[in-house]
Amino acid sequence: MQIGPHLLRNNVFVAPMAGVTDRPFRQLCKELGAGYAVSEMAASNPRLWATEKSSRRTDHTGEMEPKAVQIAGADPKDLADCARFNVERGAQIIDINMGCPVKKVCNAWCGSALLQDEELVKRIVDAVVGAVDVPVTLKFRTGWDRDNKNALNIARIAEDAGIAMLTLHGRTRADGYKGDAEYDMIAAVKKSVSIPVVANGDITSPEKAKFVLDYTGADAVMVGRAAQGRPWIFREIDYYLRTGQHLPAPLVDEVRALMDEHLRGHYAFYGDYLGVRTARKHIGWYVRDLQGGEEFRQKMNLLESVDEQLLAVDQFFESQWRYGERLQYRLAEDLQAA
Repeated sequence: MQIGPHLLRNNVFVAPMAGVTDRPFRQLCKELGAGYAVSEMAASNPRLWATEKSSRRTDHTGEMEPKAVQIAGADPKDLADCARFNVERGAQIIDINMGCPVKKVCNAWCGSALLQDEELVKRIVDAVVGAVDVPVTLKFRTGWDRDNKNALNIARIAEDAGIAMLTLHGRTRADGYKGDAEYDMIAAVKKSVSIPVVANGDITSPEKAKFVLDYTGADAVMVGRAAQGRPWIFREIDYYLRTGQHLPAPLVDEVRALMDEHLRGHYAFYGDYLGVRTARKHIGWYVRDLQGGEEFRQKMNLLESVDEQLLAVDQFFESQWRYGERLQYRLAEDLQAA
């Protein structure tokens, strides 16, 4: 799998997710087998570039290459300028967001709202591709709603403009994240273009990743929500695609160490006050399918210091040893069902 001059180590990618795929999380996913990761979306409005939030979102210090920044906006010039600004700061790939379905984004005619105006899409991709000398990719959806699916048109416009890779989420903007992702349109887009196509939407297991790759003919899969609290899913998928075999669940002690690494990196990135508060969602995702996880999450959310949070997480994973040396993913549900 290759994007421009960048040869990737596999075809299992991390989806950009606002408030999730910050630098510490992207780096952890890459260490655990992800072949590629894209930053949270950076606003194209130049007045926001210097804000603390935007600066964090485009901070790639020490990150495994290639370093990719996703940009969002509706004005072709602003997006082109934003692309140049991020390349000057070290971005090696620019990704354009035309997939976000969130109302406040779409109300500003950004994200997947752009799919309603194919002429504007053309002006945007032409402007961004022409502005930088690094590969430009596009993430988009199948259309605005189920009566207005135009992914094939968008794909052709993008390829003609020189877009290096397409990532297609198998839902319309109106679908949000509801229902099941449909892969027929991804397959159709893959057949219609000669550039790499990445399948996104409901990639939740190694078996699902293989099914989607086989069904759509896509060149890669992109994993989003399924990686929250389970960043080792990338090595699990990669191993299954290469061997047809499953890796065992991770060792409790390994996850305990990974959590410590992730949290310390998170605090260093955000500072202690904000770090403790933003780490809560990550911790909740890590423990949600484990015995005692929900009770622990509620107590942990009341802790307000780095040391308290680190100690509590360490003790929680120490407690998981009573169920075996490896994480028991479904143990909590199984016990409740019984």
